[in-house]
Amino acid sequence: MGHKTYQDILSLVTRPSRYIGGEKNAVCKEFNASKLKIALVFPDLYEIGMSHFGIQILYSLLNSHKDILAERVFAPGSDMEDQLRNNNLFIRSIESKRPLMDFDIIGFSLLYELNYTNMLNIMNLSGIPLRAENRDESYPLIIAGGPCTCNPEPVANFLDAIVIGDGENVVIEMAKIIMKFKEDISHKNGRGPVKDKHSLLKEWAKIEGVYIPSFFNESEIEWKDTQLTIVSPKYEDYTSIKRAIVLDLDSVHFPVAPVVAFGKPIHDRLRLEISRGCTRGCRFCQAGMIYRPVRERSPDGLISLAKRCIAATGYEDISLLSLSTGDYTSIAGFLKAIMDLCGPEKIAVSFPSLRAGTLTPQLMEMIKKVRKTGFTIAPEAGSQRLRDIINKNINHDQIIQTVQDALALGWQV
Repeated sequence: MGHKTYQDILSLVTRPSRYIGGEKNAVCKEFNASKLKIALVFPDLYEIGMSHFGIQILYSLLNSHKDILAERVFAPGSDMEDQLRNNNLFIRSIESKRPLMDFDIIGFSLLYELNYTNMLNIMNLSGIPLRAENRDESYPLIIAGGPCTCNPEPVANFLDAIVIGDGENVVIEMAKIIMKFKEDISHKNGRGPVKDKHSLLKEWAKIEGVYIPSFFNESEIEWKDTQLTIVSPKYEDYTSIKRAIVLDLDSVHFPVAPVVAFGKPIHDRLRLEISRGCTRGCRFCQAGMIYRPVRERSPDGLISLAKRCIAATGYEDISLLSLSTGDYTSIAGFLKAIMDLCGPEKIAVSFPSLRAGTLTPQLMEMIKKVRKTGFTIAPEAGSQRLRDIINKNINHDQIIQTVQDALALGWQV
């Protein structure tokens, strides 16, 4: 029996909806007509990746540009990986079913350290050398962004460029530069994204928030009987990288028509990002550090976005996203406005990140107008002394009072 095609193996795996595409609001552009082709890779299963708000932002942002095509790729399930390897097939994008080698840029979102090995596995399933030093101009450019890239060195040797910080403005600048390179007449008959990779990386290095690992040397030093690897710059004009920060959230792109996943993603609801950053400074929290400073969307802007998103998706649940929803400056007035919008349509509003002390009876009364969505009240530590040490500014009385308020208003444990 001969080897199967990619279409053949879809009927042999569980949850083929992970790979077939065609979801509501998915964008399918003419592949060969697009000037720049980007594969957005979330190195985990479809159900997890489609729950990530960041990939929805990048997908919508890039596809809003008429010359850019962005398609999604997720880590295959173990059965799908077996089928790919047993039939000598490459992993493919969801929208056009193209191998990743056909794209100009492959961009990974690294949300947690377990993504690292999945990223390398996806590169291996694409027939792409893992280390950047082994990839010439015939291969796509491999970049990454996300919380894990704030400490980029564990994966630096595998990547051509790393985005550190907020990516909305950075990726568009990177895309414009590579499109300009691709317009070079000397490249028209070449293979790969650009003919002069080094020159492109030099231009990318000028963008705030872009780290080019190959522009730094690695060396070993001995410190307290331990061998440490340090990096030092190769060029005098490129010695450090400053994190990219979007200061005005109302000014950046928002995915008003997010892709509605098939199957059952982990978070199957409309997500409305109300702020980034956190003022609390909990000592264990990476996110509270790397997403500074605090930035908020305006209440009027959020209501406008909610109207458009509801019309484009049909969701019956809205989740308000932030590191600490209860700390949103205009939370009481905004919640009243969003409930006035959602209540008549029986659309529930949930708070995934509330602290004891910020969840007031007034907020609970408004939340339960449609239905009592869940929330978590975390003691954070076993004693007040430990809460103080980790800088959790809540006390025993606030925790008990919040639980009592919830029970009195009809919530159950």
